[in-house]
Amino acid sequence: MKIGKVIGNVVSTQKDATFEGIKLLLVQPVDEHYTEYGEPLIACDVVQAGRGDYVVYEGGREAALALENWYNPSDATVMGIVDHVETENRT
Repeated sequence: MKIGKVIGNVVSTQKDATFEGIKLLLVQPVDEHYTEYGEPLIACDVVQAGRGDYVVYEGGREAALALENWYNPSDATVMGIVDHVETENRT
């Protein structure tokens, strides 16, 4: 799983029938220090996240399995909202 920040919503008037009723979010990937990296991606939302939330998301085939209709073309799905990240400092 990966961490990202919700930076917007994606509105699509025409989409695959398996995405009917599914909210789409624009997610910016971040590392464990909340530093942005890479390009934003579109993710299905199953946890009702909103703009500004840090979220846990999954990509690939696992992303499709998180939706009710698991036979879908999703490449990313938000599966949780992050409260905080705790890391161990090693020197």
